[in-house]
Amino acid sequence: MMANRTTPITPDLSTFDDGSLLRLRADLYGEMKRRGLAMNVGQLAEKLAIDFFNNTPGCPKLREAAVGTANVDALSRRGDRYSIKGILDARKTGTVYPDPGDEGRQLFEYLLVVRLKPDWTLQSIYEFDWQTFVHCRSWDKRMSAWYVGLAAKTLAQAKRYAPAGESS
Repeated sequence: MMANRTTPITPDLSTFDDGSLLRLRADLYGEMKRRGLAMNVGQLAEKLAIDFFNNTPGCPKLREAAVGTANVDALSRRGDRYSIKGILDARKTGTVYPDPGDEGRQLFEYLLVVRLKPDWTLQSIYEFDWQTFVHCRSWDKRMSAWYVGLAAKTLAQAKRYAPAGESS
């Protein structure tokens, strides 16, 4: 599928029958797993946010938090905890679960909402500090967890980052 290692050729997927398309997906999944590449919006959002912060002057340097750390995906060198939520075409973030022993406990210092373009590249990052998150959050009764709606009024309360050369 590639002319060389740097120039991909995108096939016309509409010409694939269902079985061929499923085999392609399985092959792609296997290769991505072998290479350790992100395979879902959340994983990609975490990688893009950490890379963006680490390569943007003035932003704190981040590193991945230990796998399984509740509500925390990255840590700064100062010890600030970051929860990262990826958004592709949703109207709200994924959930943030409260501490069952202390529902008022601060879970992180910053929430990063990473908005992706339809081609899964970085569109923008919205940074909510804990106090702004508390002010903007809504309760999902079904999940028994918090989320942030993505209305323009809510996003306007966050600090916005965009890749160089992009304004929206």
